[in-house]
Amino acid sequence: MLLLDDVLNLFRWHAARAEPLTPSGASSPQRVPDAALADDDDPSWPSARISVVEALWGEGFLFPGGAAETLRLANPMGLTAASSLLLVGAGTGGAPRRIATDLGVWVTGYETNPRLVAIANERNLRTGLGRRAQVELWDPIAPRFPLHYYHHGMAIEPLRGDKPVPTLAAISLALKPGGQFVLVETVADVPLDPADPVVGAWARLDHRPPAVPSELAITRTMGRLGFDVRIVEDISRRHMRQAIEGWHGAVRAMEDGHQSMRQVAMVVHEAELWLARFRLMRAGKLRLVRWHTIGRGGIELPPG
Repeated sequence: MLLLDDVLNLFRWHAARAEPLTPSGASSPQRVPDAALADDDDPSWPSARISVVEALWGEGFLFPGGAAETLRLANPMGLTAASSLLLVGAGTGGAPRRIATDLGVWVTGYETNPRLVAIANERNLRTGLGRRAQVELWDPIAPRFPLHYYHHGMAIEPLRGDKPVPTLAAISLALKPGGQFVLVETVADVPLDPADPVVGAWARLDHRPPAVPSELAITRTMGRLGFDVRIVEDISRRHMRQAIEGWHGAVRAMEDGHQSMRQVAMVVHEAELWLARFRLMRAGKLRLVRWHTIGRGGIELPPG
């Protein structure tokens, strides 16, 4: 497998030969989009970006590791066909479908983007999973989930900012007493400098604010919410390795294929996001952390 620096050099090689990205009308390098991807006017998730990201991580997945990482996160909870799972960060439905199919769990996924929700549910219907794997819309500004409804929960980078209380409180209230909760989140031990050009590029390309919570702030919030925190694990190295593997395959496919300059530019646009994320992680400014906790039925906390 290529080393990280080798992969970054390959990205730069393609970037130097690509024309500037045109957000509207860019075509997919891998496959014809679903009918739900027909319009390309979504500012965060146009059809071209969805196609590129799914080519990297697998259909339905918007994060490195795809199906394998989803099951790695879910398996320690001991899920069964008698369980229900709240899954925040469902993407285009790959994670709910894989967990429901492999573990028999009833999964309700949540996403903030209406287009992703529509795509996920269209694909869920195609697979015949019905209500066993459904995806609904949620508002991260005023998060609300069914009260004490789910046996367990999982959330994949749900905190798009440095205030973890609203989202984590809503999740804690959604779980039954004794429910397990797995959280994966990007953290910064020291507040990021918005004037740093790498920080600015990462935030702009990922459509997010540069404010990121610290590991300690999240762990303390979990405790205040009544979670018994059992595991706090830095998974940055695994995350970066999975991302490199995905990009290695994508670059190799580009070299073997006949991509237009516009198609290459679309891929490079996503690569720029990962270049910035890699740089921040290599510098120790960002980390990816996994929490495994046991809930106690939820505690209401004031925002903050």
